[in-house]
Amino acid sequence: MRYLLAALLLTAAAPALAWGQNGHRITGAIADRHLSPKARAGLMEILGTEGLAEASTWADFMRSAPGDFWQKDSTPFHYVTIPIGKGYSGAPPQGDAVTALAKYSAVLRDPRASLADRQQALRFVIHIVGDLSQPLHVGREGDRGGNDVKVSFFGSPSNLHTVWDTLLLENQNLSYSEFTPWLLAAASPAQMRDWSSADPMQWIADSIVVRETIYPANPDLGYAYVYEQNDNLRRQLTKGGLRLASYLNALFDAPVAK
Repeated sequence: MRYLLAALLLTAAAPALAWGQNGHRITGAIADRHLSPKARAGLMEILGTEGLAEASTWADFMRSAPGDFWQKDSTPFHYVTIPIGKGYSGAPPQGDAVTALAKYSAVLRDPRASLADRQQALRFVIHIVGDLSQPLHVGREGDRGGNDVKVSFFGSPSNLHTVWDTLLLENQNLSYSEFTPWLLAAASPAQMRDWSSADPMQWIADSIVVRETIYPANPDLGYAYVYEQNDNLRRQLTKGGLRLASYLNALFDAPVAK
């Protein structure tokens, strides 16, 4: 209980960050096990010894940096808003996760881009793919991705977004390096094939389906909610990692125009 309370206090004052640090590191660690040789070589060329798990949290860390880009312009890169009953049909004028993903993917494919620009682009790509597998980062219209849905988690006040970003995962009391092999061992070969899409539109459609199953009827969340959502949590983390590998493989395996 002391550990849980500490986690709640830390997250209550922090901005919403998809999956929290461990969740993003899990998606990175899963992806790292499914990279093609070309993708692995490309990552090494751009990031050196900085692996996917380490790079996965950079975009959230930089949200504390000064300047309009980090404090304002890049904020919409972490989510999309899709009204109930709708699908993705374009990005808001200030940009969103889909347009940011396309923008930074193009930078990675541009042989004229500087190393610094490619490093930033790659770190954003790694992060955004993870974000789009967190169901509340493909949020409903009107509740700020569940931030305005007030709940309690084991008796402490919170909101649904924070529960999904951090508290459900921290409740497992596992490090990312402990959780990663458990998730991979639990996924069947058929599931791994089905979850390895490199298409962001499929990720978004899938997250919308999951999103509509996670809003609780009772705002007092505890063991019953953790039990009910355990499979969703584990599947979405695994999907995020496999999708990241597939997306990076597609980026780095394709021939680059000279």
